Amino acid sequence: MIAVSVRPGRPAPVDRRVRVQGEPVDGYPSLAPEARRGSVRRITEVGEEVLHRPCREVTEFGTPELATLIDDLFLTMYVADGCGLAANQVGVALRLFVYDCPDESGVRHVGHLVNPVLDQPAPTARHLLDDTEGCLSVPGAGMSVPRPDHTVARGYDQHGNPLVIEGADYFARCLQHETDHLYGHLYLDRLSKRDRREALRQMADRREEVFARRANKEAKLGR
Repeated sequence: MIAVSVRPGRPAPVDRRVRVQGEPVDGYPSLAPEARRGSVRRITEVGEEVLHRPCREVTEFGTPELATLIDDLFLTMYVADGCGLAANQVGVALRLFVYDCPDESGVRHVGHLVNPVLDQPAPTARHLLDDTEGCLSVPGAGMSVPRPDHTVARGYDQHGNPLVIEGADYFARCLQHETDHLYGHLYLDRLSKRDRREALRQMADRREEVFARRANKEAKLGR
């Protein structure tokens, strides 16, 4: 560990290994504070209508209902050992997701994004990463999905303040995956018919095991 000296009268150095809503913070708990206020909701599964149609834009910001939804999304995501969770994955058809996701540099990204839109690089400039991807709404399955290794997500926080969140590698994959949800798409829709069948077979085999782990995690978190 490298010690950092601080001169009197100067602010303490910021731990840039954690970024909350895109901004570096100095120290952060293992669970986002929102989760401590939240309640666990049921996660929807592939085949349920709410997952397969576009979500509505959020038009009212700063409401208690929106704050509660974000709190619940965070706790539900942690209980399911996820790195992102969209509102329609708890049955609410609104354009909103939360995330707590590392990137390849070891930086942890935490936050929420309302009404997100992605800036994708031009096809000639983008580099695709082919990596295994899973989904909390397809419990137990994981398949290789190519996605651009960089993306920029533009949207708002729960109070209507504009946000620009940049993601690389695994975090870019997270931002793209969650934004897909809000358009009514699952990562299964990016697979060949054969790979989709394999993912659904994996889900059938492992679903109950995944649910048991979630129940155990929920009990540990005291919810």
